[in-house]
This record gives sequence, structure tokens and C-alpha cells, in this order.
Amino acid sequence: MRNYGFDEYISTYESPDPDPAITATNWIWSAKDSVKRWRRTEYFVNKSIDFVKRHKDQPFFLNLWPDDMHTPWVPEFKQKENKSWNTEEAFIPVLAEMDKQIGRFIKALEELGLSENTIVIFTSDNGPAPSFQSARAAYLRGTKNSLYEGGIRMPFLIKYPKKIKAGQVNSESVLCAVDLYPSLCAIAGIATEKGYQGDGQNYDKILLGKSKAKRKTDLMWDFGRNQFFKKPGNPNDRSPHLAIRSGNWKLLINSDGSDAQLYDIEKDKFEKNDVAQSHPEVVAKLSKKVCKWFEENKDKGKE
Repeated sequence: MRNYGFDEYISTYESPDPDPAITATNWIWSAKDSVKRWRRTEYFVNKSIDFVKRHKDQPFFLNLWPDDMHTPWVPEFKQKENKSWNTEEAFIPVLAEMDKQIGRFIKALEELGLSENTIVIFTSDNGPAPSFQSARAAYLRGTKNSLYEGGIRMPFLIKYPKKIKAGQVNSESVLCAVDLYPSLCAIAGIATEKGYQGDGQNYDKILLGKSKAKRKTDLMWDFGRNQFFKKPGNPNDRSPHLAIRSGNWKLLINSDGSDAQLYDIEKDKFEKNDVAQSHPEVVAKLSKKVCKWFEENKDKGKE
């Protein structure tokens, strides 16, 4: 993990150096784990609070990635009822426990006198699975493993009392996780790493609530070249494997040019009205751009 820039870490079986306390076997959890599944978020939060206490007098960066909200959901009172581990009945108490533990972490920042000058961001990596008939995705189309909005449009909250007025809502600006690094560097007053050539843009003013400017660059996604592609149970949630967001337009298409779908995402965030037939010039422009991007980058992960 140090090769990825982490000085300290507590990580799961998916990391190069998993924590034995939560990795008795090579899977999400095991009854043999010394830290049980239903205590996992508490364990991560305890470690996080300890880290903050030891670094409270210096700048620090902390990634806290609780994984209890990933299936299987195993509340303590259902630890032996594995048939329920993908149900709403199990989901709700696990969600409540995560909420409780995140609250503990926020309270610890306050008690340490760090709340005012600490940036806290709450977001997620992808959409839900299962989605409970899209309820978990705010009824957007798509789930995890999909490039429809339910698979990629995530909640995003930022708390920074020193510079951000509480209670603001920005429903206009389009941001992506790749923007966090340059934006947070700008807010902290530090330069990005020398030679940084990522896709992210600096949107510090948007994060600070001082602007609702439109996005400067297009966003592009590729998903689908593994065994989980097209796994969403509802065929309506299964998307082409490429997508591009350009202004109000969102195009989905396969790299062979098939299944082109175009949505005016500002007017149709639920992606119900495919307007590709009535805007062939937009389809041609955006498909050329995203397919070119895919061809140029598809082998980079193999290097």
C-alpha cells in the first residue's frame, strides 16, 4: 500500500496487504475474522480517530472507506441468516450502524478542536446493487455496473466550516472524483504533484460554494470489459460500455459503434427519452470523441 502513497493503512482482502483482523479468508468477510462484519465500520472509525489524534497538530489526509454497505449486509442479529444478507431487512440496520459510526468520527473532530478547519467529504464510488427497484438510486435508471445515472451519479456532501457556509445546495455544477485532487490542492494552497497529467480539473470555487460554473471539459467513462458487465438484473439498467457527458448531453455507445443513446441529461435525468434519432450531428461528434478516447486508453491498465 505504501507504493500507492499511504503511510498508514487498514485495508481489506482486496488490497496488496490486507489487515489480518478483517481478512481470515480471501473474501469480503468470514465468521473467522477477529473483527466481525457487523463491527467493521466501528473498527475503521476507531483506527481513523486514533490516526487523527496522533496527527492533530499537523496537516493530514485520511481516506475512510467503510465497506459494510457493500453486500453481504450482516447485522449482528442476523449473523447466521445468510439468506437475508441481500435484503432490505438486513440493509437498514447496517446503514443505521454506518450512520452512527460516521457520527462518532465527526464528533471526535469536534472534540479535538479540528472541525472548523478540516475538510470532510462524503460520497461513494458507484451506484447500488441491489437497488431495491431503484429506490437506493433515487429512482434514477441504472445500478452498479451500469453507466446510466443510477450507476455513476453519486451523492456528494462537503463540510468545511471555516470557508463553506452550511446549508448550500448546488444542483447545477457537474463534478467528478477525478476533480478532487486538483481542487483540494488548490483549497489547501499546495501545488499538485510535479508532472500531474490527470483528467481532473480545479473546481475549488464550486466546492467552496462560491460558484456554480459549468464544467470546462467533457467527462468520459468505460465499463464493461469483465465478467460483471450486463449483470444488472433489470435489462433496462444494462448500458452500453462507453459514456460521455458534454454540457447537457450524455451519449452512451459501445466501442464498435452500436447501441448509441443520447439524452439531454438536464431535462431527462431519468434517461427515459433517447433523442439520438433527432440529433444525429451530436451523436456523430460525441461518439467519435469517446470511441477515440477509448482506443487510446483501453490498454493502459494492462501496463
